[in-house]
Amino acid sequence: MVSCVLLFLAGPAFREERDTVDVADNRGQQDMKSANNHDERIAKMTFASVYPHYRAKVEKKGRTQEELHHVIEWLTGYREVVLKRLIAEKVTFEQFFATATLNPNVHLITGVICGYRIEEIENSLTRQVRYLDKLVDELAKGRTMVKITRRE
Repeated sequence: MVSCVLLFLAGPAFREERDTVDVADNRGQQDMKSANNHDERIAKMTFASVYPHYRAKVEKKGRTQEELHHVIEWLTGYREVVLKRLIAEKVTFEQFFATATLNPNVHLITGVICGYRIEEIENSLTRQVRYLDKLVDELAKGRTMVKITRRE
């Protein structure tokens, strides 16, 4: 299974909620609350708290900080100087994506990340964070920048 930085950072209670939401035959009001809590936790999590994990993940696999910044810029439009300022300001993911200009090809990012099929995620912020997770994961797995940035 694909590792997920956000699940790791949020701790066991977050993972238990995710597992509750994933149980297909037990959908209901409780599951909706869990999904809403999941989305709220992601929204309130700071980008600065996750960024070092993204960086460590890609560098451990032989990729560079510059490549990570290139991928983040492709997704959000943030140049390195803005990215560093957002990290220093400890903006939440909600703030981070509120001012981002998403790449028009973002719809080409599909597949499963952290146990969720990206194209089926209803909450737009959660889907945007999963786009970022997916791109970081692809970078760490050694995919070419052409493929990661959907230029093929």
